Amino acid sequence: MQSRQYPLRHAMLAISEGIAEFTHQRPQARNALSLELRQDYVDMLGIVEADREVRALIITGSGGSFCAGGDLRSIRGLLDDPDPAVREAAAMRRRLTDIHGWLRRLRDLELPVIAAVDGAAAGAGFSLALAADFVLASERALFSMAFVKIGLVPDMGAMYALPRAVGMGLAKELMYTGRRMDAREAHQRGIVHALHSADTLPGAARRFATRFLDAPREAVALTKLALNGALESSYDAMLAMEGQAQGIAASTAYYRDAIGSFLRGERPRFDWDRAARDA
Repeated sequence: MQSRQYPLRHAMLAISEGIAEFTHQRPQARNALSLELRQDYVDMLGIVEADREVRALIITGSGGSFCAGGDLRSIRGLLDDPDPAVREAAAMRRRLTDIHGWLRRLRDLELPVIAAVDGAAAGAGFSLALAADFVLASERALFSMAFVKIGLVPDMGAMYALPRAVGMGLAKELMYTGRRMDAREAHQRGIVHALHSADTLPGAARRFATRFLDAPREAVALTKLALNGALESSYDAMLAMEGQAQGIAASTAYYRDAIGSFLRGERPRFDWDRAARDA
């Protein structure tokens, strides 16, 4: 499988051996979510969605920072713009609507999405991490709903995702105060799946992603789709979703081959525990 690199504006997308790695590459600004980086997400998702060989996506930062939030220099420029239409509430709403388009695609991507967080994940950076299926973090990672520090409300899906991740009480505390949560607390609270040193985090994230290479793509995608709506759905709706998804999964070649292997006494193609031992 050929390795490919896609240099973008403020990020790099690399695809190798079934794993896509999207790296924020503006360390001098702590990988703030610039207009260019937002467009990079749009372009990256288009590439990854179209590539059936990709089985997992890693999102990470460079230079010891994941993403420090919105680009305050760009925001300052908007505030100083002489055109009042640029500063009105409707303009901010339109900008967020544009973000919501690719953010929903990221959340619903039919692949496991792994955020490898080293250093700051603040404001929009924290929201980005919450859009992933799994968060792996370095021991020096910091998480903060920093929006309140500049007089804004949490956005980019944080008001939806954070209460579901940690409960309403802690979500209110983090959002009202903007306090920093270190990696250890984030792990204890269930935001972070696993902790690693800063040096070993990139390799650990790739090994974790690699364990999905032999997973049934359709079954994982259908499970993710169902779980993303599970907390808003009734019991009957989820039973119906299970039935529809199972019908699709049971029609795949993967399922047919897996049943044959089991009946022949062969090892399953996808075995998470075995993959962990091998890794």
